Amino acid sequence: MVGIFIAVAAAAAAVLALVVGFRALAAGVARRAAGASGDSEGRDQEDAGCCSCCCDRAMSLQRDLPTATAEELLERARGLVPAALDAARTAAGFGGRWKAIATRLERVPPCLSDLSSHPCFSKNSLCRELLQSVAATLTEATELGARCREPPKAGKLQMQSDLDALAGKLDLNLRDCALLIKTGVLSDATVPAAPLAEAATQTDVRELLARLQIGHAEAKHRAVDGLLDALREDEKSVLSALGRGNVAALVQLLTATAPKIREKAASVLCLLAESGSCEGLLVSEGALPPLIRLAESGSLVGREKAVITLQRLSMSPEIARAIVGHSGVRPLVDVCQTGDSISQSAAAGALKNLSAVPEVRQALAEEGIVRVMISLLDRGAVLGSKEYAAECLQNFTSSNDGLRRAVVAEGVLPSLLTYLDGPLPQEPAVGALRNLVSNVSPGMLVSLGVLPRLAHVLRDGSVGAQQAAAAAICRISGTPEMKRLVGDHGCMPLLVRLLEAKSNGAREAAAQATATLMNGCPVNARDVKKDEKSVPNLVQLLDPSPGNTAKKYAISCLLSLSASKRCKKLMIAHGAIGYLKKLSEMDVAGAKKLLEKLERGKLRSLFSRK
Repeated sequence: MVGIFIAVAAAAAAVLALVVGFRALAAGVARRAAGASGDSEGRDQEDAGCCSCCCDRAMSLQRDLPTATAEELLERARGLVPAALDAARTAAGFGGRWKAIATRLERVPPCLSDLSSHPCFSKNSLCRELLQSVAATLTEATELGARCREPPKAGKLQMQSDLDALAGKLDLNLRDCALLIKTGVLSDATVPAAPLAEAATQTDVRELLARLQIGHAEAKHRAVDGLLDALREDEKSVLSALGRGNVAALVQLLTATAPKIREKAASVLCLLAESGSCEGLLVSEGALPPLIRLAESGSLVGREKAVITLQRLSMSPEIARAIVGHSGVRPLVDVCQTGDSISQSAAAGALKNLSAVPEVRQALAEEGIVRVMISLLDRGAVLGSKEYAAECLQNFTSSNDGLRRAVVAEGVLPSLLTYLDGPLPQEPAVGALRNLVSNVSPGMLVSLGVLPRLAHVLRDGSVGAQQAAAAAICRISGTPEMKRLVGDHGCMPLLVRLLEAKSNGAREAAAQATATLMNGCPVNARDVKKDEKSVPNLVQLLDPSPGNTAKKYAISCLLSLSASKRCKKLMIAHGAIGYLKKLSEMDVAGAKKLLEKLERGKLRSLFSRK
């Protein structure tokens, strides 16, 4: 019986010892490092227990103390500091590294004091998480110090790596503590403790934004996920809570090690850029360089989001200049050549925005942008890419004659003309053609088929395209032969119809082209005279109001038609004399001469009646 009793007692003692040992794992490391003694076998067992992962211990601690208050966690962290400092100061080897770690450890108590003195300290779930992380780091420091007093088991390089990792964790803890105190994060995120997934579901924007700035990479990763959901559900709330520190944290995540984090950070920044309210903040926080690098060498999703963001940001001329200054042209050109349809279209749009800034056009030319835009016109994956390419070429050829000659030399005209064969020609391609025709010989214009394309645009194009086509006709009609050829392609009736356009610019271009083609070309003048709408439309353009800029060209056209009695009668019948009297008082060229012709004709008509 005595033997049985002794065996039972021994078993109970063993169980008790096991329980005590598990409790000591979380709270007794400092005591073991400060003064524990025993034989060599006991120390070996203790060191083996110290090799477990610090992050796992922190999670275990969180599970063991689900109801621990922030004050209790603060006292636990403070209690671990002396043992960690003692371990750092007495560790053998790696003196420089341990000295730097000790310096960091000495900064922990003041940070904890500052944190605990904040009015929101006990209400903030982020404080609890930070204190648990600090405790885990202090425990790790104590354990590493104890291992450095024993013969190394993992090797010198492994120990160096562990010490560097420890220093990084201490830096992160100190930084997070400072952020909580100084940036307002502590006051912003005062919600009850809850799992991050639940907080994201509830779109607690303030806490999500706070979590972007503190904690380890995985926690920030989950915070970005939650922020994406919040932006999709209630963009206005996110934008109203967004601050400079939050944007800076997102920009930093663009250079994270994990590609997924980079992608999701780029997705958030893309949504912010598209909102139209954060462009200046994104640029001031340094978003352009990492966005450009992501567009250059990121994953498929990361590149797409980066390029879309650059397209939106480049709408500002100042930001467009900055993109060029950060060497952003080449990545955009590469995406135009190799990207998928979405990325290609966004890159073409960004380059179009850059080309709108005159002082950067030479830099664009040096990167081969003309050849890339021609390729998009010929083989662009989507219609949007072609439209951006045409607009880019229009911008590129708008002012510099040297660039226009270079564009013509690259062989752009056939591609432009083929693009204009579409069912509804738009202004950019016609505008580029208008800019270039003066640098091309009349014979080449005819041989390339420019004239039938211009007639097609006047017939079926948008109003802006029709206006550009009329302006192009003015530029190529320098000789009677070219005027006759333009008329032969049926442009005169189309220009007469364009005189009715609602756009003042379109009416002016049509009137100028009509006057140019009629001057010195009787065939074209006869075509206009035969058109029943020509005189009424031209008389309407005699309106003396300042907004009507077509009146001088209308006068020129009507002077050419005034030799016809029928046309003079129509002019008088539609009120031309009243308009011309006002225009004569304003000294508009040709108004007095036309008025005299009409009044003489009116007098003759009166006498003939008598």
